[in-house]
Amino acid sequence: MSMKSKLSVLWIFVTLNYLYCDVAGLMDRSQLSQYLAGRINGLDVSQGFLLASGILVEIPIAMVLLSRVLNHRANRVANIVAASVMTVVQIATLFVGTPRSYYIFFSIIEIACTAYIVLTAWKWSESTLQVDVPEQTRASVS
Repeated sequence: MSMKSKLSVLWIFVTLNYLYCDVAGLMDRSQLSQYLAGRINGLDVSQGFLLASGILVEIPIAMVLLSRVLNHRANRVANIVAASVMTVVQIATLFVGTPRSYYIFFSIIEIACTAYIVLTAWKWSESTLQVDVPEQTRASVS
């Protein structure tokens, strides 16, 4: 698997974890009542808050695509910056209110994954570039 594919798959994995954690939060009665009241752990759910949340969630979603299409140098930088931001944000959210056990569980997975993305992108050198070759092409070459 090429590094571009690997990074893209890691971003898909972490994005799915972010999303399901949010879905689980909607099934948590106390969280849901806070959503409905418009105030979550002391934070007002304003239009600004929702816009900031949308921008934040767009980072990993965009990285699924950008990991596949950017050139090596831009790809490394984008992955290191985006994964660092997401790691720091996820760690910080653990100190807002009292996190539930499911939230801590997902956070551990998300932090580990984004930290791994940083490490993987950091170690990625141009000499290790590999091109994706479709499975069918590989079989016919053998």
